[in-house]
Amino acid sequence: MPDGPLVGIVLVSHSGPVAEAVAALATGLAQGGATASVAAAGGTPDGGLGTSAESVSAAAARVDRGAGIAILADLGSAVLTVKALLSEGDALPAGARLVDAPFVEGAVAAVVTASAGADLAAVEAAATEAYAYRKV
Repeated sequence: MPDGPLVGIVLVSHSGPVAEAVAALATGLAQGGATASVAAAGGTPDGGLGTSAESVSAAAARVDRGAGIAILADLGSAVLTVKALLSEGDALPAGARLVDAPFVEGAVAAVVTASAGADLAAVEAAATEAYAYRKV
């Protein structure tokens, strides 16, 4: 069982259902002990496709336990939204970091690693390593 708070994970997608599904997949695969806090931030407030800075900020606040927050984003403007929030300085909790990783595989790796009690650097490394996953 990990000691102390776990790294939080935020999954930012242009689609609310996609973000929720990836969060469910990643947390489902990480079961068996403590599970890191995961929040989906997908779509626009009216349920359309897009990215909401307010939703990303709220999701980050929900998962913040003081151990850092790994944020994974799916496509262009989702990445730009997270970068803009990070540049504002106070729009996200301290220790929030955009992780350059594939969305699904990276999310699974991040949640499993965070749930094992790893620090933010290890969570980021695990998610980033998902780029090397070969399927053939």
